[in-house]
Amino acid sequence: MSVTLPLAGRRALLTGGNSDIGAAIARRLAGDGADIVLHHFADAQTTLALADELQASGRSVGVVEANFLAADSVADFARDMLAGHGAIDILVCCAAVEVRRPWQDVEPKHLQEHLAVNVGAFLSLASVLVPPMAERGWGRVVAIGSVMAARPRAETVAYAATKAALLTAVQAVARDVAGNGVTINVVSPGAIETGPSAERYADPAFRAAVTAKIPAARPGLPDDIAGPVAFLCSDAAAYVTGINLPVDGGWTIGDAPGALPGGAA
Repeated sequence: MSVTLPLAGRRALLTGGNSDIGAAIARRLAGDGADIVLHHFADAQTTLALADELQASGRSVGVVEANFLAADSVADFARDMLAGHGAIDILVCCAAVEVRRPWQDVEPKHLQEHLAVNVGAFLSLASVLVPPMAERGWGRVVAIGSVMAARPRAETVAYAATKAALLTAVQAVARDVAGNGVTINVVSPGAIETGPSAERYADPAFRAAVTAKIPAARPGLPDDIAGPVAFLCSDAAAYVTGINLPVDGGWTIGDAPGALPGGAA
């Protein structure tokens, strides 16, 4: 019996494809039949290893590098991508900047770097890649947001503010192209255990404090993000656009029962 792959014949560009979440999404979309283009910046070794893994599963995989802090070059990067790799049907924006510091120490450069990568890159890529999707009558864009847009912390003010701005940008563009078969959505991870956070999660006190706040009673994993993204990229989600989908074990609906002093819900 042949297996129908829901994304067969589609090509997906993943920015930040070298990240743990980006790699999990790439594996899931490739498993659903999509050919993949992996973007990275200054992490060729990790990205090429992932490309080899995906190619072994029978997918066509390309690797591209770009620095999204160079804001003026992002649209040119997208045009070069189309010229070198062909039509892009799916865009998943995982690349992000998150640098924590006291809110009193946020200077213009710090804010501008977050804005360039977390919002500007999405708009520049979409300006080049979405119109051809609309002309073909099918396209999927998923931007990776953050629950910090709704539950910000002072030390992540630039990151949280730009993720909130990203949601606004997504909704504005989604409204404009929904009638052309293009959906644009945000998936907002909560506390996700990744390589860069491994040291913190190795601390039993930190893990216990995080877990105690999450109704699902565990931190998330990159694969927890990949499934919802794959759904939004599929034909099953053709009538879903402009949404923010928290993937956070219920954290945004409130801390887990008993997480507050005295066991209050």
